[in-house]
Amino acid sequence: MSAARAPSLPLTVIASGSLIAMLTFGPRSAMGFFQLPMLQDTGWDRSTFGLAMALQNLAWGVGQPFFGALADKYGTAKVLTLSGLLYMVGLLVMAHAAAPIWLHIGGGILVGLAVAAGSFGIILSAFARHVTPEQRTLAFGIGTAAGSAGMFLFAPLSQALIAHLGWSDSLTWLGIIMLGVPLLAYPLRGNAKSGPRSGMEREQTVREALQEALGHRSYLLLASGFFVCGFQVAFITAHFPAYLGDIGIDARYAVIAMALIGFFNVIGSLAVGMIGQKIPKRYVLALIYLARSIAVTAFLLLPQSPLSVILFAIVMGLLWLSTVPPTNALVALMFGTRHLGLLGGIVFLSHQIGSFLGVWLGGYLYDRMGTYDEVWWFGVGLGLFAALVHWPIREEAAPQLVTPVP
Repeated sequence: MSAARAPSLPLTVIASGSLIAMLTFGPRSAMGFFQLPMLQDTGWDRSTFGLAMALQNLAWGVGQPFFGALADKYGTAKVLTLSGLLYMVGLLVMAHAAAPIWLHIGGGILVGLAVAAGSFGIILSAFARHVTPEQRTLAFGIGTAAGSAGMFLFAPLSQALIAHLGWSDSLTWLGIIMLGVPLLAYPLRGNAKSGPRSGMEREQTVREALQEALGHRSYLLLASGFFVCGFQVAFITAHFPAYLGDIGIDARYAVIAMALIGFFNVIGSLAVGMIGQKIPKRYVLALIYLARSIAVTAFLLLPQSPLSVILFAIVMGLLWLSTVPPTNALVALMFGTRHLGLLGGIVFLSHQIGSFLGVWLGGYLYDRMGTYDEVWWFGVGLGLFAALVHWPIREEAAPQLVTPVP
């Protein structure tokens, strides 16, 4: 008797979700290019811009469980439509900010909430309802790679727009582009009870799901490790272009570096999506964080040049968001998909608290000490911590979770 053929991936759902991830992740990953021209025109300091980006990351994190729960209950497409509209408004407010408060509201809170409503947690939860458990890590890798492609595309696009139109008009055009998100959202309609895999999930209230997750040791370890990912990635996204200028490297290498990170992140996310189907995901995550610490240490200690910037960008690109597929796959493995938007969102809240600290601390310490070195080294230490906490994670369903046979 021949083995049953594995079902194919739902290409329409994955293609639409991937394009949305590309759009929602692209502009916010290019925010660092707007820092210096904006500050030059307005006279604000780096702490002001850093606080806006920190608020963006915090709003993203706080909004993620909330929008995840809304998507689980009312449907993914509705939340994604809201994301596109919030994104457009936030970028327009940022583009015409006459005072720091409007920068903080537009580029900080509104853009952060928009990304929360349209980011990986929302999209990957929809993917999880349409693929088998064995396909999840691969599907998550494809979605994450698409977000990385957005970084690859929007880094040179944003820099070109700034060069030709100025930073304010560039933000306006990026806001208009965000109207593409609602147009792509329809194939991802449906809530946590929709999709071919939803029938395999038990009924559970939000309160029961939260109690189960917050009492699960491996879930808490996973969330603490994801905090580190947020700190490292957000600091580099917001401050790396300015850091390269401080050490005397031509500004064009900042564009090249961020584009390389985005390009190689596509490769890294897809590779980890496939690797995570074959070896324990906790080991994959531990090795990623360890490799990040080694890469930053080498970049800081070796002579810094355009070549070292390119090599650093390639290595960090491979490691950049490759944490997302195995992290979300572990949450789905532990608790199923019924409340994946909510529970994955809580893990991502930890990520964004780290992002807030990485962005804000970078600007705060720079304005007081004139260097980013302390934040770089703090990130190295956190990477070693993350590698350790992932090692004891138990890669299995939570003991209370019993999945009925469909």
